[in-house]
Amino acid sequence: MLKVSEAASLALHAAAFLAGRPGEVVTTGEVASVLDVSENHLSKVLQRLAKAGLVRSTRGPRGGFMLSRSPDDLTLLEVYEAIEGPLGTTNCLFSRPVCNGECILGDLLTDVNARIRARLTQTKLSAVPQLAGVK
Repeated sequence: MLKVSEAASLALHAAAFLAGRPGEVVTTGEVASVLDVSENHLSKVLQRLAKAGLVRSTRGPRGGFMLSRSPDDLTLLEVYEAIEGPLGTTNCLFSRPVCNGECILGDLLTDVNARIRARLTQTKLSAVPQLAGVK
């Protein structure tokens, strides 16, 4: 099952915001204002995206962040995994299976995991809805 931490949520939304401003350097303050989040927390998340090579940072008075590649070339899975690590698959509600090989939920967890992975893999940043505050 998908667990979306606050950091992953910030990363996904910040990347979507930057996708709406291709080629522009956007300040952390501007993104934080639109998302109504802590600028400090967002800055740490954006630095992790930069370390993963998904965004570029520019220092100085006109500094900020921009996507390192076209929004057509970046997937939601890449952004998610830059923060959370590889998206795992869980086929059991327990850390150690106890159902003698057949889950009480049947194939539900397997199906949900497959759908989540497919959606995140197939969705490019260019296809996500524009956020409020984006030009």
